[in-house]
Amino acid sequence: MLFRKEILDNIAKGKVTLAFRRWTKPTVKAGGSLRTAAGVLSIDTIEAIEAGDISMADAYCAGFPTCDALFAELGSRSEGTLYRIAFHRSGDDPRLSLRDEETLGQADRDAIAARLTRFDKAAGQIWAEATLQLIASRDGITAAEIAEKVGMEKLKLKARIRKLKELGLTESLAVGYRLSPRGRSFLGQA
Repeated sequence: MLFRKEILDNIAKGKVTLAFRRWTKPTVKAGGSLRTAAGVLSIDTIEAIEAGDISMADAYCAGFPTCDALFAELGSRSEGTLYRIAFHRSGDDPRLSLRDEETLGQADRDAIAARLTRFDKAAGQIWAEATLQLIASRDGITAAEIAEKVGMEKLKLKARIRKLKELGLTESLAVGYRLSPRGRSFLGQA
């Protein structure tokens, strides 16, 4: 579930607690969580509704000044069921503190190395550490540049870089990637 920046800002402030989406199949479930740039969201409820069930108060809680403004955004996707998703911000993204770890012990290094080996094995090709090395070569290196150098389709590579981000090793920039302090430490660049 993606949010525009101004909505994310208001989620972080606690002002936005609802979202409305048209989906053929929901991508979140009640009791689950979702990591966003505004932090981790706990999904309280998700229910199928009709557009006429949306009140002015609902539109406001979703970050829109009027129902018409909300409907204009929903109008960009006409297929699927309309869902009302209630959530609350439950904390910061745990990857943020993980990636700021500048000092890794041997056990941490071994655990990361083992995960990278499993990533390579699952993919049937060696890519993980090579990708980290390329990201280390220049802040802002793009997925297209990395994909060309490791011989992989760009979208597949981006999905794999998300695995490195889950380990706290990389950070996404407005354009491209860079190593996190944890990633630099793992590669011995701290």
